[in-house]
Amino acid sequence: MKPFIEKYRFGSLIIAGQEYTHDVYINLAGEVKKREKKLSKALYGTSHKISRAEAEHIYQQGAELLLIGSGQFNSVKLSPEAAQFLKENHCALRIEPTPAAIEFWNSSSQKMIALLHLTC
Repeated sequence: MKPFIEKYRFGSLIIAGQEYTHDVYINLAGEVKKREKKLSKALYGTSHKISRAEAEHIYQQGAELLLIGSGQFNSVKLSPEAAQFLKENHCALRIEPTPAAIEFWNSSSQKMIALLHLTC
């Protein structure tokens, strides 16, 4: 079941009544988990570029779409290798600033997974 994202402000997010103050990803079962930034930081020195390893970690078979909330100022990008991985697995991609991504998440009925960056 897809959880409803109730509120977002820079650095904080409320999903189904639970507050999060770190980046998260949401799987197909609706479970909210802490983002494994180290999978991208180890390769790029930043969590603002998503690596293939991180995309593989987040991806679940059956997901039609990976929604990325790229931060308040649209800072997060996807590496070409991560984009290729998604393409190989027939998973569409949508990257939007986090406020717009949340709006899309709450209004869409697609089978999607999400990664939400809560700051810049």
